[in-house]
Amino acid sequence: MAVDARVLAEFSLQALKANKLRSFLTMLGVIIGVSSVILMMAIGQGAQAMVMSDVNSLGSNLLMVFPGAVGQFGRGAEGVAQTLTADDAAAVARLPLVANVAPVLRNQAMVTQGSQNWTTSINGTTVTIQNISSLTMSDGRFFTTADDNSAAPVAVLGDYAYQNLYPAGTDPVGTQIWIKRVPFTVIGLLQASGASMGGQNMDDMIYVPLKTAQIRLYGSTYVSLIEVQASQGNQVNTVLDEVTALLHQRHGLAPGAPDDFYVRNLSQILGAAQSISRLLTIFLAGVAAISLLVGGIGIMNIMLVAVTERTREIGIRMSLGATRRDILRQFLTESLLLALSGSLVGVLVGSVGAILFARVAKMVAPVSLLSILAAVVFAAFTGIFFGYYPARRAAALNPAEALSYE
Repeated sequence: MAVDARVLAEFSLQALKANKLRSFLTMLGVIIGVSSVILMMAIGQGAQAMVMSDVNSLGSNLLMVFPGAVGQFGRGAEGVAQTLTADDAAAVARLPLVANVAPVLRNQAMVTQGSQNWTTSINGTTVTIQNISSLTMSDGRFFTTADDNSAAPVAVLGDYAYQNLYPAGTDPVGTQIWIKRVPFTVIGLLQASGASMGGQNMDDMIYVPLKTAQIRLYGSTYVSLIEVQASQGNQVNTVLDEVTALLHQRHGLAPGAPDDFYVRNLSQILGAAQSISRLLTIFLAGVAAISLLVGGIGIMNIMLVAVTERTREIGIRMSLGATRRDILRQFLTESLLLALSGSLVGVLVGSVGAILFARVAKMVAPVSLLSILAAVVFAAFTGIFFGYYPARRAAALNPAEALSYE
């Protein structure tokens, strides 16, 4: 006579309760495996979100034009070559598919405020940098086109630069700082924006008008780079070609001659960064899944032990009418209950771990429903897969030999 599902579940629960410590230790492998999958996928998705936020804060439709040939000075030589000018930026701004252009003259300099000294990045640029880099004011105002045209000695502080120049709680607006021994009036303070993809602290900067930087600080008519924002994301490649052709012509380069500048497309950087972060997520989930497989092997070992210990019980049940299918189903149910119970606890542990990690690391670590379902389904599959052999071995026992087993 076949045993119904309710009775089968009761038998299985009684068997697991009879050895509570062993059942818990068996579940522990599944708990660790599932919680690891949940936590690693949350960290991976958080990393992807950080990359997306970082690039989108600049704009995936952004181009960066640097002086020098691509391999001439290397990636770290920004501003070393002198081939780009503010007039180049003005010419690029007249292209029909360009929304915003900001020439930037960037250099490191010592800044003094009272008794405090701090070396930071000084960005001489135009007011359009606000739109391109999504700069938000925390206090005061950003400089204007009139400030730039008159080479006004005014400055806007990044949050980190402010923290290193002023005592906490000080209002910097209206105060004076000295950049390379030149006095500047602070007119604004920016909200914190965090680090760039390259790890650069975007708050450790001070912005001044471009002409102010060129005339009062560096005595240069050149710029370190030109930031170009396309009107739409799907126009970036077209704008890149147009900018390249325009600057090639403006610089008097012969047809086919190598450019004395190079253009970086941030949408391509975004795609590469997304691919890397996705691979990282898959790698982390794979490592976590290995621990879940180890938990499945633990289930198989314990169930094999259980079959050996309960040989007489199996023989008695068979003599009372239980079929081989009933025995198979019972041991599979026990294995499945161990895996599912462990997976539910693992989901809870992994979710709490993701929340704690997000608070400590100060980053987003979202626990998605997909990762929970994937972990639970994989745990259930593990329980059935690794529990099948012990269950089949139990069902294959000879009733007479099982009854006489000592």
